[in-house]
Order: sequence, then structure tokens, then C-alpha cells
Amino acid sequence: MQQLSLDAIRMFVTVHDMGGYAKAGEVIGRSQPAISLQIKKLESQLGKKLFTKVGQRHVLSLDGEWLLPHARALLALNDEVLQTAQTESLKGRLRLGIPSEFASTLLPSLIGEFSQRYPDVSLDVTSALSRNLLSTARKDDFDLVLALVPPEQKTDGEVIRKDELVWVGDNSFPIRSDLIALVLAPDGCVYRSRAIERLKQQTQMWKIRYTNPDLYGLIAAMQQGLGITPLAKSSVPDNLDIIRNPLLPQLGKINICLFNFDTQHPEVSRTLSTFIRQRLGQNI
Repeated sequence: MQQLSLDAIRMFVTVHDMGGYAKAGEVIGRSQPAISLQIKKLESQLGKKLFTKVGQRHVLSLDGEWLLPHARALLALNDEVLQTAQTESLKGRLRLGIPSEFASTLLPSLIGEFSQRYPDVSLDVTSALSRNLLSTARKDDFDLVLALVPPEQKTDGEVIRKDELVWVGDNSFPIRSDLIALVLAPDGCVYRSRAIERLKQQTQMWKIRYTNPDLYGLIAAMQQGLGITPLAKSSVPDNLDIIRNPLLPQLGKINICLFNFDTQHPEVSRTLSTFIRQRLGQNI
């Protein structure tokens, strides 16, 4: 019986995630012809055309869309087996930078499971705006960074999810028809920039009523009826509601990216990266 190559499967997923052979090659350290050859072998083995080219991008065909979730499942199982086998050997300190909204929704379960499985790994977590986490001045402060990047912006990070931006608030406070009240993070926040950009494109009146760099401060303000805010859909806290109202503009998409800077404990970084992918990467 034929067996699929996990290397080819990983290349297939990476080409999709990065949008082309060249960028995928930069990520996994293989030449563009080598990746093309592996994809062709995989297509030949499956008897299906997996990609079509649109401009400079390689996008999934219908067969490619069918294969993608199965490919991710195969890779996740492979990585889980390796993680389990390496449990006893993982040691070290890892400095993780993460946006505050993901710190409140993603970290509790992720860190708990990771720490139980790898008790000899010490995690040092910092929450901040994506722009600050990726600033040149702080490039040596982190081993691994989860950050938000606009889709139109080039990035050296690994895109693990293309998420929808949504309006969030407390449904017990209806949207006023005469004025949209906002609670936002300070200047430099990707959410803030996108919200203001889209609101300026329409005639509806709006006003920033409250600014706070901390998500918990914004949550408290929304629960007091001060306004609404934009967030990535995967980071919406359980105690808030997604607000759908014809007065509100669509906010588009955002890329959630992983940046691995670790040279001291690369295996620790790769393992935590896999944990994060498994929780955020399903809907890329």
C-alpha cells in the first residue's frame, strides 16, 4: 500500500499558508523547485490537482480544500507523537510575547497543559500590543511572539490563522443610531486602526469614549455600556457578545502570526509553537 510523505504534506500546508512556493521555501528552508517537485509527486500520488495559480499566488483547488484539514490532522498527530516522546528531554526558559486579548482567552488552557507535560520548561509571558512585541527595540526580549499582522503587510512570521475581525460589546446596551460609541486600545493597536479606517469610510457618526491598553479595562467599560470594540473572532472573551448591526462597517480579516526568534532552546519554541497552532490554526 502506498504511504503519503509527511514532508510533502507539510510542504503542501506551508505553500497554502504562505501563498506560494517561494515564500514557503523561505520558511522551511527548501528551494522553490524542490517544493514544486514534492507537490507534483503528491498530486500524482493522489490523482488530484491541489493548487491553481491566481496572479502570483498559489490558491487551493477544490481538491486542495478537501485535503487541507486532513493534512493538518496528519501533521498534528505526527507532532503530538514527537512531543510525547520528547517530554522528558525538554528543559529551559522560554520568553513568550502575546497580545493581551489572546493572553486572556488562549493562555489559561494552553499554559496549563504545556506546563503539566513539560514541567522543566519555565515560561516567561509578556502581554503587549503586537507593534510593541515586534519592535526593533525589543527584538532580543522574546524567543516566541504571537502577533497580529494586517493581510496586506509583508511578514517574516508564520501565518497560523486568517481570522475575521468582529465588533464586540455587551448586547444589553443597544447601538445608538445617532452615534457609535467606541472603547479602544491606544494608538498603534491594529484593531483601533482598522476600526477608525472603516468608520471614516461611511457617514455614520462615531466617538471614542474610552481608551485603555488592557483588555480587562476595555471589558469593564463595555459591560458598563461605554461602547464597543473590534477584536479577532478567535479572541472574543466568553463574557462579551459579537455585535451585528447594519450601522457597523465590516472590518475584514487579520493574520495571526508566529515569530520564532529562539536560538537558545529551539526545541522548546517549536513545541510551544505546535501547541499554539493546534488551538488557533484550525480555521486558517
